[in-house]
Amino acid sequence: MADNTPTAGKASRLAGVKGMNDILPPDSARWEWFEDKVRNLMSRYAFRNIRTPIVEPTALFVRGTGQTTDIVEKEMYSFADRLNGEELTLRPENTPGVVRAAIEHNLTYDGGKRLYYMGPMFRHERPQRGRYRQFYQLGVEALGFAGPEMDAEVMLLVHTLFQELGLRNVRVELNSLGVPAERQAHRAALIEYFEKHAELLDEDARRRLHANPLRILDTKNPAMQDLVRAAPQLLDYLGDDSRRHLETVQGLLTACGVAWTVNPRLVRGLDYYSHTVFEFITDELGAQGTLCGGGRYDGLFELLGGKPTAAVGWGMGIERVLELLQSQQTQDLTPAPDAYAVIPDAASLAVVVPVLQALRAAGVAVQMHAGTGEGMGSFKSQFKKADASGAAFALVFGGDELARGEVTVKSLRDGSGAQRLECLDAIASWAPTLQSRA
Repeated sequence: MADNTPTAGKASRLAGVKGMNDILPPDSARWEWFEDKVRNLMSRYAFRNIRTPIVEPTALFVRGTGQTTDIVEKEMYSFADRLNGEELTLRPENTPGVVRAAIEHNLTYDGGKRLYYMGPMFRHERPQRGRYRQFYQLGVEALGFAGPEMDAEVMLLVHTLFQELGLRNVRVELNSLGVPAERQAHRAALIEYFEKHAELLDEDARRRLHANPLRILDTKNPAMQDLVRAAPQLLDYLGDDSRRHLETVQGLLTACGVAWTVNPRLVRGLDYYSHTVFEFITDELGAQGTLCGGGRYDGLFELLGGKPTAAVGWGMGIERVLELLQSQQTQDLTPAPDAYAVIPDAASLAVVVPVLQALRAAGVAVQMHAGTGEGMGSFKSQFKKADASGAAFALVFGGDELARGEVTVKSLRDGSGAQRLECLDAIASWAPTLQSRA
């Protein structure tokens, strides 16, 4: 086998995998801000963090996500383990992984669990706006709660998060998939209906007609939209209990001021849903307008070998949410330090660096000026960098100040240019005055 490794000259430049993106400053500040908002909100709703492996057995998604879903049929990154041949997959979603962990560790033995996660997922598809091969998902899973009030609560959690992020123009659509017997009756009606119009079905629809006809309702093929709109609706097959479940969810949302509409074509793309399904949608991101989607999946535990367990949850595409946030807001979320240390020469570092460490220990965010190998640079150039950093104060460690055991604290943001001397032996007394961050 030929070795194409360069042996001389400049090494070839490597690039990242298409559809798997670097998140760089200052954009990463928006991600951190979002993650902080999420963690704070989850705590208020009593949801606790769970972290599952990125790699799971392929069978987990074949059984849990559904054999006939696009994810399993077309999009999974699957491979055989080199050591033992085990079939493994980079997780394309995380609900099956959370349920697998709950079964394996018997998480619900002492009652229901409210869980959330944030992390990367992987789907092998053509990268486009809002759809990436490595994408990040926020999700919640409420395990062991059978009542419609939990369906409403997880939806209210999304609504509250979007409110606190400041997002606008997001609508809520919901539907009910009922219970298995109701879906079976609807399934039979769908098959009969689509068989009468077989000449109008595309290749995917014909393939799914008998395997999973509900998925045909989720088609994006423009040529099939009229056909799908006229198809039998599952809502017409719901029994009294399923109707009460949906009406309770609707009533709780209304009581909390959340507007909603019923979309009878909303079926979601995964096989494990029952009762409530929902999506939070925007029209400002083109074709990739679904920001968050989820629903109840009471049958998944048994499907994966566990005991019957009620469950409801959702998944949210973080990139899409941040893209919408960025388009609607111009707020600069890049964190600025409280202070920037202006340092005259390398000889003073032995005194300055311990002072900066003491300030950081006191809760002050300090950016230290660092040299480039040719000295520390002039005071003028350092002050330019101090101003560009966004710091509220400059700490000037001049030779005269250091000789007296002092530092000059100069204001950079209020227009006054005011400055004062502070004693290096009394950091605890003046450090709080530098903390300008909210």
